[in-house]
This record gives sequence, C-alpha cells and structure tokens, in this order.
Amino acid sequence: QVQLVESGGGLVQPGGSLRLSCAAFGFTSDYVAIGWSRQAPGKEREAVSCISSRDGGTYYKGSVEGRFTISRDNAKNTVYLQMNNLKPEDSAVYYCATSTSEGYGLGYVCNYGMVNWGKGTLVTVSS
Repeated sequence: QVQLVESGGGLVQPGGSLRLSCAAFGFTSDYVAIGWSRQAPGKEREAVSCISSRDGGTYYKGSVEGRFTISRDNAKNTVYLQMNNLKPEDSAVYYCATSTSEGYGLGYVCNYGMVNWGKGTLVTVSS
C-alpha cells in the first residue's frame, strides 16, 4: 500500500502561512482520494481537506475554506496544503491520508473513509 510522508509543519505566528507537503510512495495509483486531517490536544481528529484523483474535486472543512488550498503535483506524487491566515485554533498535528474508494462522495470519504495514514507533522500557531 501507499506510504505517506508529511513535511512542512512548524511554528508560525497568527496570520502567517505554511505549506504542508505529503509525498506518496509505493502503490500510488491505488488511491482515489488523498487529503489532510488534523488532531489538536484533547480533541478528536477532524478532516480538513481532500482532493479526488478521479476529477480533481476538492473538499474543505468549513472553518478553513478560503484560507487553505489543497493541490497535487502528479509528477512528484505529492499533495500540498497551503495554509494562509493561520489562527491559533489551527494548531494540531496534521496527517496525510488516502482512500481507495470514493463511495458516498468526497466529503464523506474525507471524514470517514480514509484508510492509509502518514505519521503527521506538527503545526503550532502562536505568538
């Protein structure tokens, strides 16, 4: 199965920006959706954004839409999450994940159907 390696996390001030990268290795053609979820201390993991390999469609959690942008470079087998205007509540470990199915739609899969996960990269938004 696909191996996912995240990078790009770090410490940033409120209002700042970061770009997360997720490099995929192995059976990269097997997944149909790829995206990002996050988990803050004491909170449950939540889906942030996903992109479909079928049609390029995207899904965003409401609180990040307009600030975050997901994109993919197929030649590099890498997906990115550009995060702008970061807020303290964005602080979390961000995980890259993939799904082999897009049943019930991309939003559903992004929230409930991701089956292969990376180790995560820590994002801290603080002054």
